[in-house]
Amino acid sequence: MTGIAAIRAAAARAGDRIRRTPLLASPALDAIAGRRVLVKAECLQVTGSFKARGGWAAVSALEPGLRAQGVLAYSSGNHAQGVAWAASAHGVPSVILMPSDAPATKVAGARALGGEVVLYDRAAEDRDALGARLAAERGLTLIPPFDHPEVIAGQGTTGLELAEQTAAAGVAAAEVLVPCGGGGLSAGIALALAAEAPGLRLRPVEPEGFDDMARSLAAGRRERNAVSAGSLCDAILTPAPGALTFPVLARLALPGLAVGDDEALRAMAVAFRHLKIVLEPGGAVALAAALYRPEALAGDAVIVLATGGNVDAAMFSRALASQAREG
Repeated sequence: MTGIAAIRAAAARAGDRIRRTPLLASPALDAIAGRRVLVKAECLQVTGSFKARGGWAAVSALEPGLRAQGVLAYSSGNHAQGVAWAASAHGVPSVILMPSDAPATKVAGARALGGEVVLYDRAAEDRDALGARLAAERGLTLIPPFDHPEVIAGQGTTGLELAEQTAAAGVAAAEVLVPCGGGGLSAGIALALAAEAPGLRLRPVEPEGFDDMARSLAAGRRERNAVSAGSLCDAILTPAPGALTFPVLARLALPGLAVGDDEALRAMAVAFRHLKIVLEPGGAVALAAALYRPEALAGDAVIVLATGGNVDAAMFSRALASQAREG
């Protein structure tokens, strides 16, 4: 079971390889949300998303002989890049299984970071079976995107930073909105905050129609999404909450929230205009919830995780156009 000791150990192994990302603010965001908004910009992390944290934690924790044989990851892009980067930095090979509809910028990013990319059809092929076969054939160690103790610990290092940064900002109690797929980042942050800043309570945020974590938290059991594709938020589309992550969030998280693709696009434009950061749709859902679901939140301040900025130019242009139409 991942706990605060494992999170601290992951932070120690990472050292200065992982960036301490800033906590940003803007009066314009406060005005839209009707409360103070603080945004932790993990889009500025190594590889463009928080996934570098989990990738480094998992690769660095492997026994050296096993690590030398190489690693395998499956991902729509951000976990792929995080693992490829960590593997290359350790001088070992990586094979990355990615859906054929993954954004081109993420496929190119994984390859540029040293990963051997293998594409598959997410609607017709079994990702887990393909991954298991590749791992067996090549002697690779699988590093899953969220349901892995060291991945959760690595993502939890975000929470250690957040606890320090919010204390410095004078915020001791607030809801922390986190984009959520399988729950690795959410679980890691929730564990870190429970130990270091118990006044900060995490809420997962998902795309509408893919809110399996929110439904699972409400039902008290893991529930699956009916479909696997159909949202712009590719980075956080997962079949169901993780077996390791769900119990953590069932114990520590507040109820989940869901936002529409159009709201994620608007949040991307707002972040670019007022914070000067680039977000992808999945990385913007928490900011969208802070801005466009104010009645669902409590307190005078809200903390937002902006988790990834690996977005195609066409999608980013679409986001900017969405705000232009609103004036």
